[in-house]
Amino acid sequence: MMPTTWSFLRSLSLQVVSREQESSTKAGFLIRSLWIPAYAGMTAKQTFIMQGSVATLQQVIVNIKLSDIINNTQFKMQDTKAKNWYNNLEADLNLVPYEILSTILKKSLSKGGDYADVFIENTSTTFIQIEDSKVEKVVSGIDSGIGIRVIFGGKSAYAYSNDFSENSLLELANTVSKAVKQEDNNTVIDFRKIKPAVDFNIKLRPEQVAVDKKILLIENANKAARGVSPKIKQVSIIYRDAVQNVCIATSDGVIAEDERIHTLGVIHVVAAEDDVLQTGYEPIGGFIGFELFEENPFDEIAANTAKKAVMMLSARKAPGGRMPVVISSQAGGTMIHEAIGHGLEADLAQQGLSVFSNKIGEPVASALITVIDDPTLPNKRGSFRFDDEAVPSQQTVLVEKGILKSYMYDRLTSMKDKTISTGNGRRESYKHRPIPRMTNTLIASGDSPPEDIIISVDKGFFVKKMGGGQVNTVTGEFVFEVSEGYMIEKGKTGEPVRGATLIGNGPEILKSIDMVGTDIGFSIGTCGKDMQGVPVSDAMPTVRIPDIVVGGDVQNRY
Repeated sequence: MMPTTWSFLRSLSLQVVSREQESSTKAGFLIRSLWIPAYAGMTAKQTFIMQGSVATLQQVIVNIKLSDIINNTQFKMQDTKAKNWYNNLEADLNLVPYEILSTILKKSLSKGGDYADVFIENTSTTFIQIEDSKVEKVVSGIDSGIGIRVIFGGKSAYAYSNDFSENSLLELANTVSKAVKQEDNNTVIDFRKIKPAVDFNIKLRPEQVAVDKKILLIENANKAARGVSPKIKQVSIIYRDAVQNVCIATSDGVIAEDERIHTLGVIHVVAAEDDVLQTGYEPIGGFIGFELFEENPFDEIAANTAKKAVMMLSARKAPGGRMPVVISSQAGGTMIHEAIGHGLEADLAQQGLSVFSNKIGEPVASALITVIDDPTLPNKRGSFRFDDEAVPSQQTVLVEKGILKSYMYDRLTSMKDKTISTGNGRRESYKHRPIPRMTNTLIASGDSPPEDIIISVDKGFFVKKMGGGQVNTVTGEFVFEVSEGYMIEKGKTGEPVRGATLIGNGPEILKSIDMVGTDIGFSIGTCGKDMQGVPVSDAMPTVRIPDIVVGGDVQNRY
């Protein structure tokens, strides 16, 4: 049985970086417990002190200023046991003894079922935001919990909790077992810990970087964006990092552990002139540490984003009509993500909600197109060592030279199709059941130099940056916004135009692509599906679409 204090700590939503007042308490360390808006002089009225090691909690009153937050983000620990406990907290929060895991899985399958798993998560995050040149939010938090699932007869039952006491976990297992109405199942589980097929190098762990350095990073980016032009009216800069530790135990006897470190920076600017508004948006990030900003200078990216928004103020409206379109690798993979990616997730395909349902072995794209989903790519946002069902990450060829080869499977959908999981079972957190999701999805590079693709178009449209998009997975119809586009005249990119959209049908457009570049470019995002979001990246080379509808100014037709 775990100490009551541990159950309490595991269920806390911990949200403030602070330091202990020199004269206020005995030896101990602070547990972060309140959100503090980043206003100078703002105070917090409540926090918790751990006395010595894991013992009693004493409520005290302290005053915490913003300067305390950004100048000292470490716990003050004078007690050796407390210090050792904190140093091992991250690891301990991911561990439930193997014998308890075995008992939970047996209990979950006690009334029958085909498979069961336990997902344990401990995630620490830091979120900082600047708006109107002010630090509006400095939020740090830890969230831990556990989810238990049973698969039976092509269905699943799932329950979760943030209470790690043994009684609570057994009650949770009993709850999911009641969904199964089969014969009693005497399951024997012999655990083995599996090793990942890949690993990722983190040069600078984000939790080892002081909060004041993170704040300075986005303050400098804010200054860089605003310094571009007085036409920049709004700037929002976000910094976020997350360290997610997971442990997955399955009724197959597998134990898999993964640590996922994500660092993210987001720049959003608004430029205005007269009655014209234009926005610039640029996110960077991945399965990477704070070295992200050494490799991608954040102030330079902010300035370039602002310059693009200012430039588009003077751009004329894009002409509408059918025309040849070249999509740059710099546009990232929004098109591939929406036009084909979601349709190849096995749950949608099995339900008949995909235009690609029942088309394995059939041509679905040009012979120049190969589509891959690959979570093993180094430091990409959709990468991981294991998926959220303990399946090692692997590259999956979805479309090979135009022929549909595979869907993206999790365990449940693979059982339905009598195949094996492709390692695409993903979830937002322990509060969600896993479903088939994309990871790093891309069109493989081709043979045409990108400059030759542009030269091949006498008159058309060049997409340098994509915005958002929508797709009907049943019909394949899509609409994508173009955030940065240029007209092509006599094989050269010409004047910028604004307000363009791309409108078409996924399979038809993929079949029509007749040139694929040797380059490749990535974009990142958080993909939403079934009310949960997961980190992804998408990529594609420069491609030529010989004929597609460009939405634009109807009075200025192509």
